[in-house]
Amino acid sequence: MAQTKTNFTRRAALVVAAAVLIASTLVMPLQAAETSGGAAAVATAVEALRAAMVAGDEKELNALTNDHLTYGHSHGMLQDKAAFVKYLVGPKAPGKFKWIKISNQTVDVVGKIALVRHNFDAENELPDGKITKAHILVLQVWKKQKGSWKLLARQACPLD
Repeated sequence: MAQTKTNFTRRAALVVAAAVLIASTLVMPLQAAETSGGAAAVATAVEALRAAMVAGDEKELNALTNDHLTYGHSHGMLQDKAAFVKYLVGPKAPGKFKWIKISNQTVDVVGKIALVRHNFDAENELPDGKITKAHILVLQVWKKQKGSWKLLARQACPLD
């Protein structure tokens, strides 16, 4: 009887181990596909934000940002969501962009959070007509909310 119980316990342990192994081989590719798909969705959101910043599109800027946004500029200025949007919207907006180019971008999705790093080159037209240029490194933190990605935090530092 003791031998039969031991054999049953060993077989049960082997069955459980085999089930775990099989399940992990099925789940891991699904997780990888979800992460890569999530990265593509985040990259799409980053591009939509870039375009909205150049256009000064208030509706799109509000749609792409989290209500708790903290937006850090490379020169140290910090903005909340309302200040960030106001800074970019209108013909005399102090942060009005002529163009923005993003390069060397990486996206790392960790559950409902995504970390994005990229180089950010831009040209701004100040309200007095002066043109300024930016060549900065950016870290963005995106959060998935109700099926879409929203910018939660951004910090930049100079590259030159």
